[in-house]
Amino acid sequence: MSRGWRTLRRGDEQDFTILRIREDLLEDPAGREHPRVIISSADWVNVLAITAEDEAVLIRQFRAGIGGDTLEIPGGMVDPGETPGQAAARELEEETGFVAERWVLLGVSHPNPALQPNRLHSFLALGCRRRGDPHLDPGEDIRLELVPAGALRELAGRGEITHALVLATMCLAAVRGLLP
Repeated sequence: MSRGWRTLRRGDEQDFTILRIREDLLEDPAGREHPRVIISSADWVNVLAITAEDEAVLIRQFRAGIGGDTLEIPGGMVDPGETPGQAAARELEEETGFVAERWVLLGVSHPNPALQPNRLHSFLALGCRRRGDPHLDPGEDIRLELVPAGALRELAGRGEITHALVLATMCLAAVRGLLP
């Protein structure tokens, strides 16, 4: 803990396969107690993939949380024993069938530090080419969409890309001068 906050009690954890939830009891610097929900998960990766023809490799998939489709970039969880870079390459190929010639780590962010300790590793994949068909996990409903890379800003501005972690990856690419 930092700045005088300390954990008084770590709550019992409920395991929901892709995440675990618990309620801890914390004490602030003034000695007041505060219950806090913690949602633990593996680190995540997002891949802003650009082809040699300057097309962005996007996916449209069903998201149960909103009961509808979202337009996103490939991404997913870092599996045990995997580096974030390995996970990014695996997720790109599994979800789209594409592989990249060159990888750039755009940065690491905290998806929701109020509740979650995990991190999002954002990558730019350049020179992408199709190697095969996607290999989707059970329950994934993903459709591939190639769009001109220069249209990404417009898609975000029009509200067609709304996933906050996708927007965070695009923002990291933009501040580094790497978003078309």
